[in-house]
Amino acid sequence: MRFIHTGDWHLGKLLRERQLVDDQAFALRGLVRLVEQVRPDAVVVAGDIYDRAVAPVEAVAVLDEVLAGLTLDLRVQVVLIAGNHDSPRRLQYLNGLVTRVGLHVVGEVGAAPAGVRIAGADGTEIVFWPLAYTDPETARGALGSADIHTHEAVLQAHLGLVREQMGDDARHVVVAHAFVTGAQPSESERPLSVGGSGEVSRSVFDGFDYVALGHLHRPQRVGERVRYAGSLLKYSFDEAEHRKSVSVVDLDATGAASVETVQLPVRRDLVRLTGAFDELMERPDAADYADAYVEAVLTDTGPVLDPMQKLRAVYPNILSLRREAGPARTRVRDSLDVGGMSTRDLFAAFYAEATGEPLSGVQQAEVDAALTASGREEREAGG
Repeated sequence: MRFIHTGDWHLGKLLRERQLVDDQAFALRGLVRLVEQVRPDAVVVAGDIYDRAVAPVEAVAVLDEVLAGLTLDLRVQVVLIAGNHDSPRRLQYLNGLVTRVGLHVVGEVGAAPAGVRIAGADGTEIVFWPLAYTDPETARGALGSADIHTHEAVLQAHLGLVREQMGDDARHVVVAHAFVTGAQPSESERPLSVGGSGEVSRSVFDGFDYVALGHLHRPQRVGERVRYAGSLLKYSFDEAEHRKSVSVVDLDATGAASVETVQLPVRRDLVRLTGAFDELMERPDAADYADAYVEAVLTDTGPVLDPMQKLRAVYPNILSLRREAGPARTRVRDSLDVGGMSTRDLFAAFYAEATGEPLSGVQQAEVDAALTASGREEREAGG
């Protein structure tokens, strides 16, 4: 049995006010081509289909195009769950109809998880257990249990019900949306809860042949059979070094799994470039980033006039500009006798605290000249 594990599409997401739906459509058309090439028996989408509960119409159109291509044109089964960004009921409402064409949508787990049994070309059968993201309050009501107060308790309850239905005649794959303890998060992910109650231990998934996870955007493995496919695209500059991919999983009749990661084509890369302003303006490889979404991190210690506008001439899709943090330093103001200091000394102390370096001789001379001119103007105004 071969299936593709993907997730965290976040259709409709904005990056620094830039709409990414065209970039997402480009990558997902690449996914459809990959499915046509490798001919999997199923595609698993592990949550966060949309970036927000009420998705823009352009995002809905992209999802419709992709799912129609997979199920109607390529005749591939699709198992799709809601993540914490999705509206469970908006995803769930068509499930009774679209199941007939091989699209299995689970927005709400409800009181009893239901498996999706799919047979591979070699006769191997897999039961996929789609466990849509469910917060503890919702799970307490759906399962009639007052003891569910954490996300781990939610999954323990759902997986307990799953284990009661499991047989030995098939392999079993869990599809879930969760933050497993020990995995590496990224800054673009929305926390599931405050504190540590949103994390779940890897051991809750013991006994399953493969666990296809969504939520964390970095592709990673957190156990022998527990894996995050990662997000469709880079969704923050913190993810600039990620290698985004989908996971092509082969699971044989004995339960042995092999995983190949495949990068999808991207319309624009997302990069973080660090250096002094002049260095970034004159980079010999600047043309390589002409189409990329760019964050420039300036290392200049002195002022730079209108850097964003100037950098845009070289990097047309620059979206972010920031200064690199200076070296660690103590707060000098707490030890200063401010009342007994001259304006000259106050400015020198402020500069040292702001930059971590003392004024140079040239800079001190410029400050002295400015203070002299200011004093002259005050005297002339008073005279």
